[in-house]
Amino acid sequence: MAHVDAPRPLVDGFGRAVTYLRLSVTDRCDLRCFYCMAERPDFVPKRDLLSLEEMQRLVTTFIRRGVRKLRITGGEPLVRRGVVDLMHEIGRHLVSGALDELTLTTNGTQLAHHAEALVRAGVRRVNVSLDSLCATRFAAITRGGRIADTLDGIAAARAAGLAVKINTVVLGGVNDDELDVLVAFAHRQDMDLTFIEVMPIGEEGYGRSDRFLPLDQVREKLGQRWSLVPSLHRSGGPARYWQVAETGRRLGFIAATSCNFCAACNRVRITATGRLETCLGHEAGVDLRAPLRLDPTGRAIEAAIDAAIAAKPAGHAFAEAWQRPATARGMHVTGG
Repeated sequence: MAHVDAPRPLVDGFGRAVTYLRLSVTDRCDLRCFYCMAERPDFVPKRDLLSLEEMQRLVTTFIRRGVRKLRITGGEPLVRRGVVDLMHEIGRHLVSGALDELTLTTNGTQLAHHAEALVRAGVRRVNVSLDSLCATRFAAITRGGRIADTLDGIAAARAAGLAVKINTVVLGGVNDDELDVLVAFAHRQDMDLTFIEVMPIGEEGYGRSDRFLPLDQVREKLGQRWSLVPSLHRSGGPARYWQVAETGRRLGFIAATSCNFCAACNRVRITATGRLETCLGHEAGVDLRAPLRLDPTGRAIEAAIDAAIAAKPAGHAFAEAWQRPATARGMHVTGG
C-alpha cells in the first residue's frame, strides 16, 4: 500500500497554529446596528455568494488541515436559506471526531424558529448579540429592531438545551449606564456575558472614537458592584474572563482595540464570497472562490490557503485606526 502523507497543519509565519475558523454565510442581516453597517448597506449580489455546497467543501478542507472549532457567522447567519442544512452536513465532522465544536453567532431574532434544528445539527452553544435591555434603546442601536424578537430567541434556545452566551458591544454614552443590569440579567438565567470594545473597522467603525470606552474602565466600574475574580478559563478566542463571586458565572472582556492579543491568534475568517481573511484588522486576505471553482482536484485551493496563512500578519493596528478605517470592509462582511 502506498504511503499517504498526513495533511500539513496550518501554521503561519510566526509559528501560530490555525485551529479556529469563522465562516460568514451571508453579509445580510435583519437588523442595522449603527456600529456594524450602514443604514442602507450595499449587500453583495446573491450570485457572488458561495453556494452552501462550496462552503461545505471549504470547511472540509480546513478541518482536514487541523481546524477543530468552527463558528458560523453573518451578517445574521439564520437569514441565509438552507444554513441549518449546511450545519447538519458540517455536524458529521463532530460525529467523526474531526471537529470539536460547531457554534453560531446570531442576533437572536430567528432563533425561535431554528433552535431545535440547531441542536439536531450538533450545535451545543450559541452567542447572542444584545446591546441593551431597553426596548427604545435597542431599537435605536439596531435602527428599528424589536427586542422582543431577540429575547424570544434566547428563551427558545435555552428551552432547546443550547447554552447561551450574551455578547454586548460597549458604546460610550449609549449603553454604558446599563452594563451592570446586563450582567444581572444574563447571570440570573445562567448565561455568561462578554463585553466587546468598539472596533474601527469599515466606514461604520471609522469615526466611532466618541463611542469607544476601554474595557479596563468598564471592569473597574463593574468592580464597584460585583466581586470580580480573575479566571483561568479560556474559550479558544480573544476573551479574557473573570468570575463574578455573587453569581458564580463568568464575565468576559474582549479588549480588541485597547489590548493587542494577537500573539496567540489561532483564527481566520472566510467571507460569504469566499475571501479568506487572515486578520480582522488588515486587508490581507486572498480569494478562495476562483480556485475552488476552477480546480476540482483541490490542489489550487490548498495552495491558496497555504499562501494566505504564510502571509498572516503579526497583528492588527486598531489603536492607530481611529484616524482611518483599519479595513474598508464592514463588520457585517466578516461577522467579527
